[in-house]
This record gives sequence, C-alpha cells and structure tokens, in this order.
Amino acid sequence: MVKAYELRGLAKEELLTKLSEQRKELSELKVAKVTGGASSKIAKIKSVRKNIARILTVHNQQQKDGIR
Repeated sequence: MVKAYELRGLAKEELLTKLSEQRKELSELKVAKVTGGASSKIAKIKSVRKNIARILTVHNQQQKDGIR
C-alpha cells in the first residue's frame, strides 16, 4: 500500500510513473478476475484502486499548490 506522505516527497514524473504502474496492475487484475483467477487477486483490486486514488489526490494537490 502506498502512503500519501510518501507520495508527497516524489516528483511529478515519479508520481505519473507510479500511476501508470498501478493502472497496468489494475488492468491485469481485472483480466484475472474475468478469467477466474485466484481470490487473492480479486481482493487486491480494491487496494490498487485506492492506491490510484491516493496518487491522483497528491498529484492534484501539487498542481494546485503550483498555481498559487
């Protein structure tokens, strides 16, 4: 799980890299769900979605601070 305070120390490029990694993992987990993958993979979908939300939140906060 990614913590928000850890993300705040990262640069914009690193955040976007982490975001793309998480989105790729989410798509792989969704494929596993459709094909009847392990239940542990299905349960991991929720945490990956929340990680994506955290990354986007920190990214948007940094953009707003840059405008001010």
